[in-house]
Amino acid sequence: MTDALAQQGRESIEAGSKSFALASKVLPPRIRDDASMLYAWCRYCDDVIDGQEMGHGQIADYRDGQGERLGILLERTRNALIVPPAPTRAGAQIDAQAVASKLDPDMGRDERVDGIFRGMAVVFERNAVPHRHAFELLRGFEMDAAERTYRTTDDILDYSYHVAGVVGVMMAMIMGVRDDPTLDRASDLGLAFQLTNIARDVIDDARAGRVFVPQELLLKHGAPVEPDLLMQPQNWRAAHEAAVELLDVAEGYYASARTGIRHLPFRCAWAITAALKVYREIGEVLRRGGPEAWQDRVGAGTGRKLALAMMAGGPAMVRARAKDAPRDGFYARPL
Repeated sequence: MTDALAQQGRESIEAGSKSFALASKVLPPRIRDDASMLYAWCRYCDDVIDGQEMGHGQIADYRDGQGERLGILLERTRNALIVPPAPTRAGAQIDAQAVASKLDPDMGRDERVDGIFRGMAVVFERNAVPHRHAFELLRGFEMDAAERTYRTTDDILDYSYHVAGVVGVMMAMIMGVRDDPTLDRASDLGLAFQLTNIARDVIDDARAGRVFVPQELLLKHGAPVEPDLLMQPQNWRAAHEAAVELLDVAEGYYASARTGIRHLPFRCAWAITAALKVYREIGEVLRRGGPEAWQDRVGAGTGRKLALAMMAGGPAMVRARAKDAPRDGFYARPL
């Protein structure tokens, strides 16, 4: 059964993120399977809250019932994690059916969704991931449902931890990391990814009635904070300046993440470096393209992604010599 759950996870990551799917290919098989199953659960929860399918095709009335949908996610997650995590040796297999048998029987109404939650339970059990991290992620989606306003950079860093930084922490745990300093660096990578996402999606988010770029940055560059005004082309240049400043913040977090990679096994270091390079390229494309870059989906082409992923092998090989980037003043994740 574990193989079937892992296959479902691999299908999810292939459909939901070409960048992460590419980077994951160099991971050891067991770690790749667990990372894919965790991704599938994160992706599903995000889609349920945002009314999307694999991060695309947002329905017009997605805000209706967000709170109720969040409640269902919380309940299903609690049911999936009723089995206390037990330490297992690296690479050990557990009986996925034993975990599944303790889930809420009603979850069987949708076999695909049932598999997503069973896969998540397997990952948490096999890697002794603290259950609180699952609920930290759902706390981020609660911020979405509450339509939180992000006035400062600190506000958006707090949000970014809950929807992405904690995912970095969980992924690092799948790779065997347990020391807090390296987990901090893993969280930093998730923050950098999310800040890049926010910069890329400024106009799409505004069209959906959402603004994630901190108001202090928008106002600093003369951009409006109201989504209906932000999405108007005459305001794109000011909005782009604010987005670039957010990318500047992300650069510090990318640098911190490079320091953390030195503590990973080679194949994990290669995969994480590849994901870092490929994702950071999104921000670089936006920088170079100016506000006109928002006329299409901002991102790198397949050839460029492949080249960056291959280039990541070099830094992974010499990861022990990675510079010790300071974290002074960085976001402090909950401990």
